[in-house]
Amino acid sequence: MMRARVLLLGGDRTGRVSAAFERLGAEVVVEDARPDYAVVLADATDSHIDDALDTLADAGVEVVPSPRAARLCRDREGLRRLAADELGLPTVPFWFANSVAEVAALTEHVGFPMVLKSVLAAAGERPAVLLRPEDIAPAFEKAAGAAGRVLVETVVDIDHEVTLLTVRGAAGCEFCEPIGHRQTDGSGTEVLEAWQPHRLSQTALDAARSIAARIVNALGGRGLFGVELLVRGDEVYFADVGVRPHDAALVTARSQRLSVFDLHARVALGLPTDTALVGPAAAEFLTPGVPPISALAEALQVPETDVRVDADGGVAVVLATARDVTTARDRVRQASRALRRGGDR
Repeated sequence: MMRARVLLLGGDRTGRVSAAFERLGAEVVVEDARPDYAVVLADATDSHIDDALDTLADAGVEVVPSPRAARLCRDREGLRRLAADELGLPTVPFWFANSVAEVAALTEHVGFPMVLKSVLAAAGERPAVLLRPEDIAPAFEKAAGAAGRVLVETVVDIDHEVTLLTVRGAAGCEFCEPIGHRQTDGSGTEVLEAWQPHRLSQTALDAARSIAARIVNALGGRGLFGVELLVRGDEVYFADVGVRPHDAALVTARSQRLSVFDLHARVALGLPTDTALVGPAAAEFLTPGVPPISALAEALQVPETDVRVDADGGVAVVLATARDVTTARDRVRQASRALRRGGDR
C-alpha cells in the first residue's frame, strides 16, 4: 500500500513537524506535483504560498487547514472583521489606519498607550507600543510594509495572555489545556516564558472555548489552530488565531501525550487526536547564542529539565516538568539562569 505523501508549505526549519509525520509512516516532501495532503504552516505573506494553495486545491489535493483559513490567518484585517463584525466576538477596541496622520488622530481621540500591528501577520513579529507622539512615525513605517495599512488597538488591563490550541477534525473541536505565556527581558536577553496548564475560572474557560470554537468553525476545514486570547478575571477577549501556533505551544512537547507537532500530523492525515495533558510543564525561549557545554551541564542538573538548542537560530528552549506549574516554572528559571551565565563567560 502506498504511503501518504505530505507537502509542507512554508518550510519546517526545526524538522519537528516532518518528524511527527514520518512517525506515522507518511513521506514528507518539499516540492511535489501531486502529494496527498498539503499542510500550511507558514505565517509568511509570500505570493508563492497563495499560488501554491490555488494550484493544489485545483488539483484536488487536500489542503490542511483550508486555503481560506490559511489566508485569513495571515490577514489581520479580514480576520478581525470576521471575528468582531460577523461573529460578534469580544475584542479590544481597534481601528485600521493608512497613514501616520490617521494614527496620530486616533491617539489624540483615544489617548496613549496604543498598540500598532501590521495587517499582514508574520512569524516573529513584535507589535509596537505607542507611548508618545514621537513613537508613531517609526512604528508605522516599520509595520505598514507593502500593505500601507496598520491595525491599531487600545491597551486594556489584563491578567493573562493565553493560547488555546484547538483541533478541528471530523468529530468537531477539541481543546488542549490553556497555555499561559508572557514576554520578559532576562538581563538584556529577550525571553518568552510559557506554562501549561494555565488555570482559568470555569466562567473564563467556558468563554475561551466558546470563542475558539466559533472562530475555528467559521474558518472551516480541519486543522490545528492556536487561538490567542486576553483574559481579565472572567472576561475573555479574542486577539488572534494562527495556523502555526504561538511559540509557547512548544511546552506541549513535555506537558501533553501528543505534542503540537504530533497533533498537526494526526489532524492533517485525518487520524484520531488526543489533547490529554500528561502533567504540568513550563518552557522558556532564550536567544543567547549556542551555550557552552559547561552551561548545559549546569542547567541540566535541575530536576526534570531538558534543553534544546537550535544552533542555526541561536535559540535555546528550556523545558521542565513537575507536579505543579509553579515548581515547573521555578525549575525552568533556574536552568535558564545557568544558560545565561554560561553565555556571558
